[in-house]
Amino acid sequence: MSSTTATAIPAELTQAPAAAPPALSRKAVTRVVVSSWIGNTIEFYDFLVYGLAAALVFGKLFFPTVSPLAGTLAAFATFGVGFVARPLGGLIFGHLGDTIGRKRTLVITLCGMGMATFLVGALPTYAQIGIWAPILLVVLRFLQGLVVGGEWGGAMLVVIESAPPGRRGMLGSIPQTGGFSGQLLATGLFALVALLPEDQMLSWGWRVPFLISAVLVAVGLYIRSQIEETPIFQATQAQVAKRTESPVTEVFRDSWRKLVLIMVLRFAESVPFFLATVFAVSYATTQLGVSKQTMLGVVMATCVLAFPMHALFGAISDKVGRRPVYIFGALVAVLGAFPFFYMLETNNFALMFLGYVLLINIGHNAINAVEPAFFTELFGPRTRYSGAAIGAQLGAIVAGGFTPFIAKALSAADNNGWTWVASYVVITALISVVAGFLAPETSRRDLSAE
Repeated sequence: MSSTTATAIPAELTQAPAAAPPALSRKAVTRVVVSSWIGNTIEFYDFLVYGLAAALVFGKLFFPTVSPLAGTLAAFATFGVGFVARPLGGLIFGHLGDTIGRKRTLVITLCGMGMATFLVGALPTYAQIGIWAPILLVVLRFLQGLVVGGEWGGAMLVVIESAPPGRRGMLGSIPQTGGFSGQLLATGLFALVALLPEDQMLSWGWRVPFLISAVLVAVGLYIRSQIEETPIFQATQAQVAKRTESPVTEVFRDSWRKLVLIMVLRFAESVPFFLATVFAVSYATTQLGVSKQTMLGVVMATCVLAFPMHALFGAISDKVGRRPVYIFGALVAVLGAFPFFYMLETNNFALMFLGYVLLINIGHNAINAVEPAFFTELFGPRTRYSGAAIGAQLGAIVAGGFTPFIAKALSAADNNGWTWVASYVVITALISVVAGFLAPETSRRDLSAE
């Protein structure tokens, strides 16, 4: 981290650990990776199931008094509220993760997410309690965002801090696929409930994916309780006890440039992902006449392919560095935006899947696989949780949360076309390309040193 500030920092807080922390056994590392992947899967299942519900049913259930377009926009806006809350979650849980520990903080985030998601599934609709229904929906979505804002940084961090130096990219990419396994679970359950007659789907079927969250969280809590605190955090606990200021304060004062860098880097990752998995599902089913089952099938196939692609790109980043892989993925997003929509228009499963492979499995997955190692390696151990979580979640607001809303508005302004939407992807991804060239290479960094 930067040390150019004029504010004096106690010497004991600026020193690296006297000795490198002991390496974990291979079995212990495997346990950490698996537990982080499962926990991240559950967290993102909870978060992403909301996106599918917003695209498919929330407009009718919670905003029935407005036009279909306005109802969809309102539903997507509530989806974005979760992203507004994510940086606040990064602040709160980043502070906790850098003070009370990574493991304890991750248990808190998992419990909080499960509670908020279950309550969404139990929420009365507009027809039952009127205006209170969308208000409570927004509140619960805010709580979801708050919790997931602290989950991502911690789940990635425990793996990166536990992994051998030459395998941080590959091992860190595995729990990152939790977003896809969560999407796979959410999409699979929605595909099943979508088979119900529409009246049953709208009355009770949509609730099932939310209510099942309670079972998943119970499993996740058991698994997460089995891991140990990371060796690097344990090695710095004596320094943490002597801390005179919040790690959040320290990050904003000393590392604000790194936070801005992470925010901009996230454009090429978040915009294509939420465009393809949320907006495109709604656009294809309402404007292009593609069946819901077909779109859900395409998304599920894309999620399955994401697992080997993440491991591949993560391993490559251990060999050639984080920056080259990141820049490659961002360039693919630039080149793949227009072909993605051309293939979507064909209403042909194979071609639509090919479009998703190009934009998501190659472009997005290259970026997404590298982010855990890339972002956490930018910071020292005392502020690593705060820095990675806050930077990533600030980027999530700008780049991810309102992408479905912005895309829907651009499409409406373009006479329900997609040219402006694809152009938006190209512009945001180009910004990330520039940021990638400006970013430092971090793959050889000693994580135990400040």
